[in-house]
Amino acid sequence: MNAASLDLIIREFQAGDEVAFRRLNEEWIVREFVLEPKDQYSLADPQGTILDHGGRIFFAVRDGETVGCCALVAMEPGEFEVSKMAVTLRSQGGGVGRQLLEKVVQEAKASGATRLYLETNHKLAPALRLYESVGFRRLPPERVVASPYARADVFMELWLVSH
Repeated sequence: MNAASLDLIIREFQAGDEVAFRRLNEEWIVREFVLEPKDQYSLADPQGTILDHGGRIFFAVRDGETVGCCALVAMEPGEFEVSKMAVTLRSQGGGVGRQLLEKVVQEAKASGATRLYLETNHKLAPALRLYESVGFRRLPPERVVASPYARADVFMELWLVSH
């Protein structure tokens, strides 16, 4: 752990975090892709679309600045989608994403979840390496369910218990 990671705090969503959640996600989505209707829906109301349905949202904060976020979106009982993971451009490469993802996985396990799922894109190579290093594995094509996101072309899961 480097000195920069010592001052990073990972915390859950608080009132007023809607603005940071939207900003962090719009920053990378607009840079790499295009905002899709599903993005606009969840970013406009994270309380109503994620939190009120049993999901959770985590934020990485350094020196009072929100530099990353990641959501656990409830799917079926015991299953969450890891979604809306974002780290500001200037904070990338410093371990913020890893700490955030490890916290999300830890919290999902602690809540009794058995499986995590995520959708991403092949051109996001650093994100793919991070997900794989934490234990996510690509789903075989026959297990892939159609995504509401046009950009989604890589589908992964992480089993939190033996199956």
